[in-house]
Amino acid sequence: MAPAELAELKKQIEDLLSKGFIRPSVSPWGAPVLFVKKKDGSFRLCIDYRGLNRVTVKNRYPLPRIDELLDQLRGATWFSKIDLASGYHQIPIDEADVRKTAFRTRYGHFEFVVMPFGLTNAPAAFMRLMNDVFREYLDVFVIIFIDDILVYSRSQEEHATHLRLVLEKLREQKLFAKLSKCSFWQREMGFLGHIVSAEGVSVDPAKIEAIRDWPRPSSATEIRSFLGLAGYYRRFVKGFATMAQPMTKLTGKDVPFLVS
Repeated sequence: MAPAELAELKKQIEDLLSKGFIRPSVSPWGAPVLFVKKKDGSFRLCIDYRGLNRVTVKNRYPLPRIDELLDQLRGATWFSKIDLASGYHQIPIDEADVRKTAFRTRYGHFEFVVMPFGLTNAPAAFMRLMNDVFREYLDVFVIIFIDDILVYSRSQEEHATHLRLVLEKLREQKLFAKLSKCSFWQREMGFLGHIVSAEGVSVDPAKIEAIRDWPRPSSATEIRSFLGLAGYYRRFVKGFATMAQPMTKLTGKDVPFLVS
């Protein structure tokens, strides 16, 4: 790592230690670390858990389909969005499994005592928790995708009641939100790459820009990435499958990659 990255690594490790998220380790496990640059120019510390994930028994708990979640909003006119603070880090790891999360750095060997990002079963485990916590409210006035919670109501009076119930449930379960990422009492807001409002669900213009400005693909892998992003909005494009078919064919096995 470059000196600037090492300084950032040291800072982030000290922060994780001070919060009690990690502790020194003597585990035989030890995943490497790397940095991913975020949109704002800062760095996110990532642990490369590919080796651990390969030998992990997969948790098949289902994640909800986003289109089915958005269908629940029909008739809603008031919205509040709650984003949990470092959501995964709010779940403790079983003591017997803590050693498996160990990672090695220039500044020592550490292990997580809370669920880190990068584990193959983390999304499923968190989704199960959220569904269990809010089961009685799901698809009534709450939809959830992992750590993103949307409270929706048909009137201001309903919304006051619904929001209070959700916040009380979070307090009861000791789940904490990040206020700077939350929005309350909105008539229109962004949620899961879409704009939701009393008029319905539409595509977030910023996401359309990303599709429009996507560089010309030069491999089957890049085509899959593009189709994955574009397919996220297929419900808004009539005949999407037909239009995507020529590109889809190029991702097949033993198909020559020819783009004119």
